[in-house]
Amino acid sequence: MDNLVDRLAERARSDGDRIAVREDEVALTYAELNDESARVAALLRDEGVRAGDRVALVMPNVTRFPVAYYGILRAGAVVVPMNPLLKAREIAFTLRDSGSRIVLAFPQCADEAVKAAAEVGIACLVTDSTAFDARVRATEPMPGSVPRAQDDTAVILYTSGTTGTPKGAELTHRNLLTNAATAAETLLQVGPDDVLFGGLPLFHAFGQTCALNTAVTAGATLTLLPRFDPARALEIMHRDGVTVFLGVPTMFTALLTTGAPDDHDLSRLRLAVSGGASLPVEVLHSFERKFGITVLEGYGLSETSPVAAFNPPDRPRKPGSIGLPVRGVELRLVADDGTTVGPGEIGEIAIRGDNVMKGYWNRPDATGEAVRDGWFHSGDLARVDDDGYYFIVDRKKDLIIRGGYNVYPREIEEVLYEHPAVAEAAVVGVPHEVHGEEVAAVVTLRPGAHTKPDEVRDFVRERVAAYKYPRIVTIADALPKGATGKILKREIVVG
Repeated sequence: MDNLVDRLAERARSDGDRIAVREDEVALTYAELNDESARVAALLRDEGVRAGDRVALVMPNVTRFPVAYYGILRAGAVVVPMNPLLKAREIAFTLRDSGSRIVLAFPQCADEAVKAAAEVGIACLVTDSTAFDARVRATEPMPGSVPRAQDDTAVILYTSGTTGTPKGAELTHRNLLTNAATAAETLLQVGPDDVLFGGLPLFHAFGQTCALNTAVTAGATLTLLPRFDPARALEIMHRDGVTVFLGVPTMFTALLTTGAPDDHDLSRLRLAVSGGASLPVEVLHSFERKFGITVLEGYGLSETSPVAAFNPPDRPRKPGSIGLPVRGVELRLVADDGTTVGPGEIGEIAIRGDNVMKGYWNRPDATGEAVRDGWFHSGDLARVDDDGYYFIVDRKKDLIIRGGYNVYPREIEEVLYEHPAVAEAAVVGVPHEVHGEEVAAVVTLRPGAHTKPDEVRDFVRERVAAYKYPRIVTIADALPKGATGKILKREIVVG
């Protein structure tokens, strides 16, 4: 079983009548999901897509996402999922860099995808349109799946450091198969009777592996929420009998401040899992008191498929810790000189195992920098205690995590520099009670130029996704710099 989609075909044979994925009144059984993905695969083949070709996917959490996702994999192609909030310029970059052959987009986010595809010179198929649905129904399902080696790329997830352009992390069939199996069997311990909450974006590694692929691996049901809203989340957990809640810290905070669980029957809810950013210990304890369940924290990155560490359900839990390395994964902490540091000391997390990416797409330089002697260097600083539990201390990178979404300062700074009045710019994250971090920008102006913070903010807002633009903009006389002229972000004062 080399192709990730073979898990779906296996479930269709053994549990065909079970609900695989649900979005309110729309539900697909495993047999239906398998059949529809096979028709999409055949349609892609008719469009000229062949094994190894990249197919971009621009969709929110709707039932069409898993249909398209597994259809692309069944055709032997590579899924390039993108945030549906991206604007045309952002989508176009990813299409060019990945060399995507075609785009599949959901109607509500199709305008930007269509513009980007036209700019790049490839086709964009709008799913759930009358014409698309008619084509799918008229297409004979592809029998079986195109064979793929386990080390062939299945998905390219675009991520970025604080310098340079976004990079595509190549995740193989082996990466995703083993990580989903680990999540299903040893971490979440889910089976066919479980219902997983699907509020995490499926275009992101966390939602894709721990929700979608884990549900299919276990034969469980995934119930989707296209855009997270705490009141709707409680309704869905009540209505569908959710057993496992998966979320980022901002979701936990939102649920704590919304209504009372007594208003809903959450008796089947047995576990909550937090990832994507550090969950404040007080939030963890408050959530457990309010909902009467255990919250387990984990850790991972796009480059690690994503799960690398987790608080295992069969071991003592340590609030504030990311837990222990998961099955098939090794962690160690390294100093700047590459030596391993001991318990109590702070070092950078390095990861080795079946979950570590193949590399960055067409970026051997970046791959060589990140993966050394088989160890992926995360850029995150941590300490480990005598029991082997890891605790994140700080981020070596300047990555901003706003509401569970990654915001890369360099990308926003590039847009700020396009403003005719801006001379220099620096983007930093500042603490925020709801979102965890907020995006803040400090700029200086060109001689003789005049503008206002609101105008600079609106300039960026028109050019990037809504979660990325700086809500806080400060115009300063100068930015702090070191001896070499490099801007010293750690000395920037926002306000």
